[in-house]
Amino acid sequence: MTLIKSISGIRGTIGGNPGDSLTPVDAVKFASAYGSWLKKYNQKNKTKVVIGRDARISGEMISNLVCHTLTGLGIDVIDLGLSTTPTVEVAVPLENADGGIILTASHNPKQWNALKLLNAKGEFISGDDGKEILDIAAEESFVFSEVDDLGHIETDSSYLKKHIDLILDLPLVDVEAIKKAQFTVVVDAVNSTGGIFIPALLKALGVDDVIELYCNPTGDFPHNPEPLPEHLIDLSNLVIKENAHVGICVDPDVDRLALVCEDGSMFGEEYTLVAVSDYILKHNPGATVSNLSSTRALRDVTESYNQSYTASAVGEVNVVSAMKKTNAVIGGEGNGGIIYPELHYGRDALVGIALILSHLAHKKCSLSELRDAYPSYCISKNKIQLTPEINVDQILSKMAEKYSHEEVDTTDGVKIYIEKEWVHLRKSNTEPIIRIYSESQNETTAKELANRIIEEIKSLIN
Repeated sequence: MTLIKSISGIRGTIGGNPGDSLTPVDAVKFASAYGSWLKKYNQKNKTKVVIGRDARISGEMISNLVCHTLTGLGIDVIDLGLSTTPTVEVAVPLENADGGIILTASHNPKQWNALKLLNAKGEFISGDDGKEILDIAAEESFVFSEVDDLGHIETDSSYLKKHIDLILDLPLVDVEAIKKAQFTVVVDAVNSTGGIFIPALLKALGVDDVIELYCNPTGDFPHNPEPLPEHLIDLSNLVIKENAHVGICVDPDVDRLALVCEDGSMFGEEYTLVAVSDYILKHNPGATVSNLSSTRALRDVTESYNQSYTASAVGEVNVVSAMKKTNAVIGGEGNGGIIYPELHYGRDALVGIALILSHLAHKKCSLSELRDAYPSYCISKNKIQLTPEINVDQILSKMAEKYSHEEVDTTDGVKIYIEKEWVHLRKSNTEPIIRIYSESQNETTAKELANRIIEEIKSLIN
C-alpha cells in the first residue's frame, strides 16, 4: 500500500490502513486540510470549490467523501461529476470559485486514486501552499461548521459543452479546415472520461468518422493507462484496420495526449508538444517551455523560428511558472501534456487534439509525414523501483559526482549531457520509483545509455 504527498497532490492506493494508503479516513483528512486552508485565506463570506473526477472504480466513493467533508466545513461545492482535469481547471475561474479538486491518479493503474488540488485560478497549488496544507493535515487543526452554516452541493453537467465551446472559439482552431480534411479518427480513452469528452469534441470539430475504442467510462482500464507505445498496440492495429488518418490516446483524466500515425507507427508522445508548438509558432511566434525530461526537438523547432526555449523542473506547476516568467505562447511536458495559455494554464489533451488536427489540415499531409518533418530524437523511459531503505538523494549525488566532467544540471534531480545525448535521473512525485529518461538520435543508443546508467545506479544500491 502506498500514500504519496507531493506538488502533484495526495496520491495513493485504495484499501489498507489509514496513513499507509488512500483510505476513506485519509480522503476526509486531506479534504479537511485543503478546505481549512482555503477558508483561512478566503476574503469572501462563502467559500466555493469545484470538484470533478475521472471514471476510476473508487471515484464515486472518494468524491462523496470529499464533497461532504467540504460541506461540513461550510464550503459550497460545484460537482461536475465525471469530468477531466483540464475541464475542472477551466471551470474554477468561470465559477468564481476559490479552488478545485480533481479526483484522479492520472496515468496510474486502477487501484490508485488522488486529490489534485487547484487554486482560485484553476492552476495547481504551489509547493509552499501544499506544505501548509500538509501541516494542517498533520496537526488535524480543522474546525467544522454548525448545522445552520453547512455548505451545499450543486451538480453541474454543462462543462463538457462549455469547455468544447471555449476550444472552438480559439483563433487557431480551424474548424472549417478540419471539416474539409474529412479525417477518420480512432480514439482510445482507456475506459475513462475521455470516452465522453473526446468523441464530443471531435464531432464539434467536424470529424464525422470517429471510431471508439475503450470509450465506455467504467474505470476498468483494459490496458496500462499510461499512453506509452507498448500500451497502444490495440489502437495501432485498429488505425490500420480502419484506414484511419489519426489514432488518439489519452490517459484517464485527459491531460496527456499520444498519437498514432496512419500506418500504425507511434507519433511519439514527446512529439505531441513539438508539433503543436510548430503550429502555434508559425502563427504566433514567441517563447516556449518544456521540462528537463522532454525532447531536445522542441528547442530545435523553437530556435528555427528565432525564438527562445526554456527548460523547467519537472511538474506542471514548474512548467507554468516558467511559462509565465518568459511569457511563453506554448509549453508543456514531454509526456504529451499541452499547456496553451490562450485557453488556460493547465495540461489539456482536448485543446491539443483541436490544435494538432488544425495543423494537420493546414499541412495537408499524413501524420507520419508530419512526424518526419521534425528533428529525430528518441527517448528511452525507464524506472527503478524503490524500497524504503534506499537513500535516493545520496544516489543522485554520487551520479552527479561520477559525471562531473560532463555538463550536469541539478535543478531537478540530475541531468547529464553527454555530447548530443542526455540522461535525466529524478525521484518521481507520483510513484515510489527513480525515473531514468535518456535521449539519443536513435532507439538503440538511447536504450544503451539508459541501461548503462541503470547498471551504475544498481551498483550503488547494492
